Amino acid sequence: MAKTASKKSPDPRTRKSATLGQWISAARIRTLTLAVAPVAFGTGVASIYQSVRWLEASLCLAVAVFLQIGVNYANDYSDGIRGTDNDRVGPFRLTASGKVQSKLVRNVAFFFLALGAAAGLTVALVSNHLWLIAVGAVAMLAAWFYTGGKRPYGYAGLGEIVAFIFFGPVAVFGTAYVQVATMFDDSTAIMVTTGGAVSIGLLAAAVLLVNNLRDLNTDAPAGKKTVSVRFGALTSKVLFTLFVLVGMVQLGSLMILYPLVVFAFAAYLLLLPAVLIVWTYRRPAELVLALKLTSLGALVWGVVGGWGLHAFFLV
Repeated sequence: MAKTASKKSPDPRTRKSATLGQWISAARIRTLTLAVAPVAFGTGVASIYQSVRWLEASLCLAVAVFLQIGVNYANDYSDGIRGTDNDRVGPFRLTASGKVQSKLVRNVAFFFLALGAAAGLTVALVSNHLWLIAVGAVAMLAAWFYTGGKRPYGYAGLGEIVAFIFFGPVAVFGTAYVQVATMFDDSTAIMVTTGGAVSIGLLAAAVLLVNNLRDLNTDAPAGKKTVSVRFGALTSKVLFTLFVLVGMVQLGSLMILYPLVVFAFAAYLLLLPAVLIVWTYRRPAELVLALKLTSLGALVWGVVGGWGLHAFFLV
């Protein structure tokens, strides 16, 4: 695997510590929308069949949020020590900046991953579905080996696929299942949940895709063979557009059964401008706005879509 030249580490005696704001920036808070969206939609599905079980829903949200923060710090650590982040556009990088010892960033990543594991274990015990512990273990491995380890799958172009799986089917079905497992005896419930899982999963993949498109010029020399590096900018633009538009079709089909889902189309006030930016950008920095819009669009899709399912039975 090719590597870029690492920055010379600053003298520890002169190194300035990272500020709280820089730690928060490195956590990439905007990506937490991807953790909230599937839990919100899965809870909306569950509410069709019974009252929301807030403890289980809250634990699912804790799992998603803590794992997302953990993977963001793990990514900062792993890309930083490889030199991949030496010349990046986007959020502040703790490890690459040299302001924080890499082991500290790694330990903070482990801390948040451990919090996610604890929340996952609790939800498995509370819901009495102990087999979910195995799912959580796989999620933990996926979080670390995205950019960690000797052969990270993020460097092989598999990041979008894994993002789709865990932010889509795993998170949406998992959230609904721990609240009301019997709902999956109903074919309509399976259809609705699958539609939301596919759409939210694709939006999560779209966020990662536009992130990798932004970093195309720096990932290639570093040996990070993302989808954008492997197939080029044009293919990335086409895929991004398809990922976004699939959700429109899914919302249209959901409206047939649950008309209040129509309000979730507000997500496209954010997502369609993101598509326009992806097709017209001239500098990688311009894609930062597309990334933000896509993240927020996914949040609106999941939260308002889930609310539309729930509110249909309240009117």
